[in-house]
Amino acid sequence: MKKLKALILAGGFGTRLRPLSCTRPKILFPILNKPLLQWTLERLAKNGVKEVILAVNKQTEIMIKQHRIRKYGLQITYSLDPPRRPLGTGGPIKKAEKLIGLDSPFLVLNGDIFADVKYAEILKEHEENGAVATIALHEVEDPTRYGVAELTKGNCIRRFIEKPQSRDTRTSLINAGVYALSPKIFDYIPSGCAVSLEREVFPKLADEGKLYGYVFNGLWADMGKPEDYFKVNKVLLNALSDKNECKIKCKGEIKKPVALDDGVSVGEKSAVGPYAILGKNVNVGKNVRIENAIIFPEAAVSDFTSISNAIIGERAIIGKRVKIEGGCILGDYVKVKDDVSLTGKVSVCPAKEVSADTATCQCII
Repeated sequence: MKKLKALILAGGFGTRLRPLSCTRPKILFPILNKPLLQWTLERLAKNGVKEVILAVNKQTEIMIKQHRIRKYGLQITYSLDPPRRPLGTGGPIKKAEKLIGLDSPFLVLNGDIFADVKYAEILKEHEENGAVATIALHEVEDPTRYGVAELTKGNCIRRFIEKPQSRDTRTSLINAGVYALSPKIFDYIPSGCAVSLEREVFPKLADEGKLYGYVFNGLWADMGKPEDYFKVNKVLLNALSDKNECKIKCKGEIKKPVALDDGVSVGEKSAVGPYAILGKNVNVGKNVRIENAIIFPEAAVSDFTSISNAIIGERAIIGKRVKIEGGCILGDYVKVKDDVSLTGKVSVCPAKEVSADTATCQCII
């Protein structure tokens, strides 16, 4: 029996999610306190995938192995991008050709995508259509941020345009970053160089009538920007059951929906939620207010502090009587001193100490 394989593209740098992506790849960003990669592996295993190939750079490989993510019985192998020479979205597929093999169709996933796709279904339609490539398509309000596909009858894609101008957009169906590919795809990708699937390969396949679409309506987020990251966490929080099986210490008030990991401690007269996600061993002091916020593991929030509409990095230390709101993002190991106010989409680089109020959109380096 042939092994169903999936290749996950995870070699990007996540520049729009800095400063949090300075210390972790997007594929390891937590969603409801579980790394994005773990969500993806779990879904692949449920769809009959047996082997996963991770196309990554060396640093990302090391970090994934350090996290010891649950594998769900999957065989995991790595295909490394050349140092300081990114291969785009097509190059890593060609580089992994020997690992993937030439005997059966396979899946390719963008590593920064959270997609509720039925992988078995897209593969089934792909084989029935005799396609070289089948793209999962999702409907969005603003398709100009993505590649768009115009479908004919039978879901054949007659035109594919990457990030079109609004005047060129006749459809709101966008490339959702999940593909079923036949081994023939390797003939369309040259070896040893950067290749864009979206700009170089897909348009050619559309011209030849060998590119198909698979439309799905499930949850989808591309995790490219902080607001996208917030969105997928909020949607999943709304779907979360009331039962919290984690071991926490709470002397304050919990306002659902929330997601609290093991070891979370909430002090007296503090209120956590709604829409608060606290990672493992986060310590919250007395008289603290936290809502619409994501706090990464091992962070500490001192007494009389307020956090709203913000992301706080791992092992950050937030002082007393601090206010953080308005879309602020604090990197890992940041220290905010007592009585400081941060508002207006301020971002703070990892390990920086902040001692002065800031109310304008800027990056504190």
